Order: sequence, then structure tokens, then C-alpha cells
Amino acid sequence: MMCWKELQSDNWLYPTVILCMYGFFITLRPSEPFLTPYLTGPQKNLTIDQVTNQVFPVWTYSYLALLFPVFLVTDYVRYKPIIVLQGLAYIASWLILLFAQGVPAMQLLEFFYGMVTATDIAYYAYIYSVVSSDRYQRVTGYCRSITLVGYTAGSVIGQLLVSLADVSYFYLNVISLSSVSLSWIISLLLPMPKRSMFFHKKQMKDINQEPQDTQLHEKNQQTSCPTTNTLSEGRLSDTEVENSKSYKGPATFWKMLHQLVKDLKECYSARQLLYWSCWWALATAGYNQVLNYVQVLWDHIEPSQNTTVYNGGVEAVSTLLGAAASFSVGYVKINWDLSGELAIGIFSALNAAALLLMDFTRNIWVCYAGYLVFKSLYMLLITIATFQIAMNLNMERYALMFGVNTFVALALQTILTIIVVDSRGLGLDVVTQFLIYGCYFAVIAGIFLGRSLYVIISIRCKKTMLLSTEDRKNSKKQLDVETMAVYQSSKL
Repeated sequence: MMCWKELQSDNWLYPTVILCMYGFFITLRPSEPFLTPYLTGPQKNLTIDQVTNQVFPVWTYSYLALLFPVFLVTDYVRYKPIIVLQGLAYIASWLILLFAQGVPAMQLLEFFYGMVTATDIAYYAYIYSVVSSDRYQRVTGYCRSITLVGYTAGSVIGQLLVSLADVSYFYLNVISLSSVSLSWIISLLLPMPKRSMFFHKKQMKDINQEPQDTQLHEKNQQTSCPTTNTLSEGRLSDTEVENSKSYKGPATFWKMLHQLVKDLKECYSARQLLYWSCWWALATAGYNQVLNYVQVLWDHIEPSQNTTVYNGGVEAVSTLLGAAASFSVGYVKINWDLSGELAIGIFSALNAAALLLMDFTRNIWVCYAGYLVFKSLYMLLITIATFQIAMNLNMERYALMFGVNTFVALALQTILTIIVVDSRGLGLDVVTQFLIYGCYFAVIAGIFLGRSLYVIISIRCKKTMLLSTEDRKNSKKQLDVETMAVYQSSKL
């Protein structure tokens, strides 16, 4: 068995193991599927309208406000401090949830939870700064899988404790607080990266000393973004040499920011990336809204005070179905450049149907089934979109587009929240909200179905025109041959 010192000496295994341990315990939160019943129950005694129209919207606003500055600061401070900050924000959230009372306190809770979600990027970006590029795919799979396992385990534990042991929601939150506190302690064990993707890149001599096979692998990572720089013959381009230096001071910070804006402009000029990014932003905005308020809908259909709820079991099953759908993408052989928009349109239409079914039914099990379909299809499509974007970009530009797409999604979600949910806006009830969300996904489906049909018809028309042109050319050649034959016979 590998001893602790040997594990620490390994340049990729040790941080991967520690980060996976952090990811498991940070997502092991048995109380999360039961948040709305807890807030509206005797422990907090909030009304469903207060939770829907005053408390939950704060998460969206704080997430949007913190995302962009956190995105820049995360890379500048090299990830680990932001991971530690995320652990502290989790602890603060659960302390407030356990011991504070009233709407203002719960709004403060949502602010801290907005900080938690805004700092998620540090978890997924950290590993790329401490391992070589040839291990990116493996360690990404480890880190994403362990969070899935942690969330599923937490949901199952919560459901079993509620259904079989009749444990109160308060003690579920105590377990969640213990889990996130342990994860924060684990985060302190992470080694501090010496480089980052944007502001603290490797020095030129360090990069040029890398093994040749690693350089060739990184070269293959650079693809169709219009002016993506690549490694050529083991040397760096002028732009990469300039960017490979560590950025220090305000002047170089703004210079780097200017370079990021330039990269974004070049990447979004690729039409296929633009379409996938548009769907990503539109669908993620709606998906976040559904996840944020689905417990309110469940509580409306089947009040938690009157019966045992099965939110934890539903969340566990939906997560596993989403994982299976995402996993299946790797085995589907489809020309996504041609059929991608059609698939987006069809599955978005199914999502709209699932949301409308959830909205109109008064049977909690039918509502649960609609949620399973909705979440699984979204996870399937977001995996395809992620793959299509990632395969056309290097790691730095992918991270940049991921951040911008998420920011646009949050901006759209904020607009939806202000207009539909917030008490200062329309302040609609949850049933009307889900009717709007269903129509929202129907509009997305209409946009991409119309676009895909236009592309397919255009391709067929071009093929028909080419065939017609070839037929005319063949007819002309045949006529020339016949004319020449007649001329030859006349000479004879």
C-alpha cells in the first residue's frame, strides 16, 4: 500500500486524491433535497410565498454579482484560496440555516450559497494547474464522478433517515454541516499550484523542457478556434511567449484582460460554437430556475406537513439517470455538426412537455416522473454541448467560454427571476411559474427546430442544384459527342 509520503511525492496523484475527497464530502449533503420543507416547517415557519418570492431569488442575484469577479480572482490567486473560501461559505450557509430565524437571515443564507456556486469554477479548474495535459481527461472524470457519487449518497442517506428513522430535517442539516466542515479541513491539505491557466503560466524554459510527447499532445488540443496558437516544432509562438510569463501588477492585469476579450471575440466568431453556446446559456437559465423552485412545486402538490416526502430519492434517481444519459453520449455515433441542432430542438421540446406535465398534474408521482425526464434530458444535452465546445478549443479558451456562457445564463436567469418570481416584479405563484418555464423551453425548441430545418433544406437544395449542374454538363458532353460523330460521318 502506498504510504503517505509516497502519495505526496507524486506530482498528480496526491492533489487528485485530496480534491476528490473534498468533492465527495462537499456534496454529501442529506438535507439539501428537503430545503423547502425545512424552511416552511416548524423550525423556520416561513410561508411558501416568502420562500418563493423573497428568499430564493437572492441566490440568483448574488451568483450573478459574484461570478465574473470570482472568475478572474480565482485564476489570479491560483485556485486553492478560492476552494478554501468555498468551504467557509458552505459552513456559514449551514450555520445560518441551523440557528438563524426570519426572512433577512435566510436571504443572507442565499447570498452565501451564491458565493458557493460562484466559486465552483475553482474546483474544476484547480486540477488542470497541477497535472500534465495528458492526464486532463482522466482526472476530470475522477473529479466529476466523485461529486456525482457524493450528491447521490447524500440524497439516499437523507431519504432513508426521513422515511425509515423519522429523523427531523434539523438533524439532516447537522449532518450536512459536519460534512462540509470536514471538506473544508481537507481543502487545507491541497498543494498550492505554481501556475494557472491565464495569469501565472509556465515560464518559457519550463515549457520547452517538457517531454516531447506532452508537447505533441498539447498541440493536438488546439483546434478550430480561428486564431488559436499552437506549438510548432517544440517552440512557442510570439503570443504564447508573452503570455507564458507570470502577470504581475495592474498594467499587465489589464493587458491580460484585453487578451481574454480578444480570445472571446475570435472564439464566438465560429458559427458552430456560437449556436451551441446560445443553447447552453438559454437552457441553463431555465434549468437553474426549475431546480431552484421544483421543491416549492412538490410542496404545493403534496404538502410536506401532511405526508412523508420522497425528494431525496427522486434527486438520487434523477442524478443517476442524468449520469447514464451523459455516459451514453460517448457511444452515440452521430454527425453533430449536421444533426446537433435538430437534436437540441427535439429534446428541448420534450423538456417543455415534461415541465408542462409537471405543472398541470396534481399527482406527485407524475410530477416526480416529469422531473426525472427533464433533468436527464438536460444532462444529456449539456454533455453534448460541452463536448462540442471543448473539442474545438484549447483548455484556456474552453474555461473562458465556460465562464462567459455561465454568466450569460445567469443574466437571463436574473431577468426571469425579476419578472416572474421576485415580489417586486410579478411575484407569480409556483404553478404559473412552471407554466412560463414550459413555454420558455418550447420557444427554445422552436428556435432550434426552425434553424435545423433551414439547414437541412439548404443542404438538400444545394445537392439538388449540384446534381442539376452535373446533369447539364453531362448532357452537353453527350451532345458534343453526338455532334462530333455526325461531323465525322459527314466527312466520310
